[in-house]
Amino acid sequence: MVRAWLAAAFALTAFPAVSAEVSSFTLENGLQTVVIEDHRAPAVVQMVWYKVGAADEVAGKSGIAHYLEHLMFKGTDTMAPGELSKTVSANGGSDNAFTSDDYTAYYQRIASDRLELVMKMEADRMQHLQISPDDWKTERQVILEERSQRTDSNPQALFSEQVNAAQYQNSPYGTPIIGWRAEMEGLTREDALAWYHRYYAPNNAVLVVAGDVTPEEVKTLAEKYYGPIPANPDLPPRVRPQEPTQLAERKIDFRDPRVAQPSLTRSYLAPERNPGDQKEAAALTVLADLLGGNSQTSVLGRKLIFGTGEAIFVNAWYNGLSVDKTTFGLSVVPAADVTLPEAEAALDKALAEFMANGIDPDQFQRIKTQIHASEIYAEDDVQGMAQRYGSALAQGFSIEDVQDWPDVLEAVTPEDVMTAAKDVLVKRNAVTGYLDKPAASEAPQQ
Repeated sequence: MVRAWLAAAFALTAFPAVSAEVSSFTLENGLQTVVIEDHRAPAVVQMVWYKVGAADEVAGKSGIAHYLEHLMFKGTDTMAPGELSKTVSANGGSDNAFTSDDYTAYYQRIASDRLELVMKMEADRMQHLQISPDDWKTERQVILEERSQRTDSNPQALFSEQVNAAQYQNSPYGTPIIGWRAEMEGLTREDALAWYHRYYAPNNAVLVVAGDVTPEEVKTLAEKYYGPIPANPDLPPRVRPQEPTQLAERKIDFRDPRVAQPSLTRSYLAPERNPGDQKEAAALTVLADLLGGNSQTSVLGRKLIFGTGEAIFVNAWYNGLSVDKTTFGLSVVPAADVTLPEAEAALDKALAEFMANGIDPDQFQRIKTQIHASEIYAEDDVQGMAQRYGSALAQGFSIEDVQDWPDVLEAVTPEDVMTAAKDVLVKRNAVTGYLDKPAASEAPQQ
């Protein structure tokens, strides 16, 4: 009954255009501004996205993008260290920041009548950041501790780091966002300030304001606070080393006594979404859901969990929103009596059967319905909408690309998916990794 209802819902409802009112303008100094109106609650989200991330770092300075993200909370000419966050909190709001390979973003969520307050503070630190001799050393220790807690103490994180480094042998995507420890230890105040002055400028940023606001309000405030900040005329072009064609499958066998459950991961080098040309990425998005989006209904779940019983968990993923080539990933957690080589053989067999037999029409329809539903639910999250637009624009996409994406997904056919699968699911393009405990006779890895 539920299945019939979902099929009917899909048949009767096309993918919706984004329902929120979205407008955009650009200040004279080059700051692109996007306004997403949503008047259901008296709240607003301000996000500033800088078009620079870990993949833009120079060799030997890994972690500098994330390091500066931390230092951006240390104060300005007029704000004491930590004052921005304390002020937001005192006004009932929340704030944070995050760094990716392709961008660095800062945000505040607060009552809409406090927008001017947070805009003034965010504009202040875009231009007037101060880093004291004590602050940079303290914060460097903070990011080193963060690496210890999130990566070095987590065998799954260390494993993923190694798989990624094996996948990208020339692209900077092979370097962890948080940085390699030895290079993090050498980061200095001068490194941070050089990064700040090179990349933190209005003509290298996108301002997104979403919530209970009007474009007129946002433009008035943006011109008042961000408008006086000068553009950087020496902003370097975004040119990075590219990943060459992979010619052979790569293997990782990672052993750690802290591993609780053996697992297998395979990542394939895959094309990214491109501005104005998102069709292949849409097909890969559907392929990921078909293969492993749901353990109970996916191709790999049906075959390996509920079919042969060789696995207790499967997954597939693809995130095409990337400046350069990305990856398509699969993972399998084998059953207790199944070895990792046996799990790999079972995965290869299941993929070969999928390539030979093609896509079940009912399953394809169900996946499209699920994607359709997720697009609808996404519109109900103001901050999520701000993030959707901000991340895309910070990576070179247009507002039209963001709004076209649901329609591009809607247009995907089974033939598109199988073509993408044949192009991407080639072991020559893959890194296959085993994560396990050391054998009893092995010495622990250092």
